[in-house]
Amino acid sequence: MAYRIAVLPGDGVGPEVTQEAVRLLRAVGNLCGYEFRFTEKPIGGAAVRQSGSPLPPETREAALDADAVLLGAVGSPEFDRARAHQRPEAGLLALRQALGGYANLRPVVWHEELAGSTPLRPEAARGANVLIVRELLGGLYFSEPRGHEPGVSAYNTLRYTAPEIERVARIAFDAARGRRGRVASVDKANVLETSRLWREVVTRVARDYPDVVLEHHYVDSFAMLLLTNPLRFDVVVTENMFGDILSDEAAVLAGSLGMLASATVGGRVGLFEPVHGSAPDIAGTGTANPLGAIATAALLLRHGLELENEAADLESAIDMVLAEGWRTADLVRGAPRGARRVSTSEMGTLVERALSDVMNMRQAYHAV
Repeated sequence: MAYRIAVLPGDGVGPEVTQEAVRLLRAVGNLCGYEFRFTEKPIGGAAVRQSGSPLPPETREAALDADAVLLGAVGSPEFDRARAHQRPEAGLLALRQALGGYANLRPVVWHEELAGSTPLRPEAARGANVLIVRELLGGLYFSEPRGHEPGVSAYNTLRYTAPEIERVARIAFDAARGRRGRVASVDKANVLETSRLWREVVTRVARDYPDVVLEHHYVDSFAMLLLTNPLRFDVVVTENMFGDILSDEAAVLAGSLGMLASATVGGRVGLFEPVHGSAPDIAGTGTANPLGAIATAALLLRHGLELENEAADLESAIDMVLAEGWRTADLVRGAPRGARRVSTSEMGTLVERALSDVMNMRQAYHAV
């Protein structure tokens, strides 16, 4: 079986962590007999430097022609004063629109081995496993009109339609059915008309899922509960900007923003990218954590190519490496005695070795 994967490394640490994710996908292919055909294209600031556009036509076409898209990170300080259409982030937003994925899945899992890397009390957060489902094609990031008169005024429009809300809500409820059967919908319905519509539509959708428990939360109080009582939550569904902010906050549960992966589904081609940004301050130093990108490769296997066993094996390999005490720079704080610090590429090599062990153990078990 051959799969076409468009690889868009992007900016900052994007190329470094994407290289390790590709390494692990190649390892999966070699171990399981799959052929992954990688096509690398520029996006973001890297693309602006090459062609003047943050999403060149050839990048867009390569993404649309792929079975899945693996993206690193987008953004660079050198473009902070650029016009809106030439900012690296404009390329990412345009790519999301072109691919059509409207639901961004952001799983956040407590890792016992990283308990020392989070300021949270283990007894309050141990066992946390939250899936944030972020609506990705509406809200302030996409709605029109918008404008900016430098130094004078600026405005954005927050708009949602009932069909946009319903389709992402159904993704969340379907996911809850395969998990613990609970959905928390997050809005600001006491202030925003869009949130009142959000609450109305989600409540209506819930009637089709009598086996799933729905609760509503205001975003401000939910932000506190997510860290003080994370075990209460299973699947969280929310609008674009709230989801962006809350998922970064939830990284505290996982030990580092560098641990989080994401999958964008519902469109023509799935888009898979780690949650962290381009981190230009550490780009090129070999200290970036590639585990979020490698976990993103696992989501690509699961949601993009429907290779569930291989995805689970890759996630187990990540757990194995952490249990052995290997840490990148962002995970060193609070690490147990004997933990060993490694570079970006060294971490990728360790996960590759662990993946081979995990797959060999699984194959031996099924052969018995």
